[in-house]
Amino acid sequence: MGPVLGFVSLVLLLMQLLLIARALLDWSVVLAGPAAVGSLRSRASVGVRSVTEPVLAPVRRFIPPLRAGGVSIDLSFIVVFLAIVLIRGFIS
Repeated sequence: MGPVLGFVSLVLLLMQLLLIARALLDWSVVLAGPAAVGSLRSRASVGVRSVTEPVLAPVRRFIPPLRAGGVSIDLSFIVVFLAIVLIRGFIS
């Protein structure tokens, strides 16, 4: 693998990790309640959302969240995550 593909793979890996961090931070709100403004969890959530939202928002326009009663499943997250896994598999 050349240096360019290695760099692309690294960037995609970092995006995967940020998506996982976003999922964990979103679930922490459900399990532990909202974080206080200025707390580490709140700042981390804002930072992770600012990086991942530009990638998820365009996909969300085409694939809206799946609503099942009071629960909403963000399918764009799943689509983007699987796309990254597939792309990383092809380039490695």
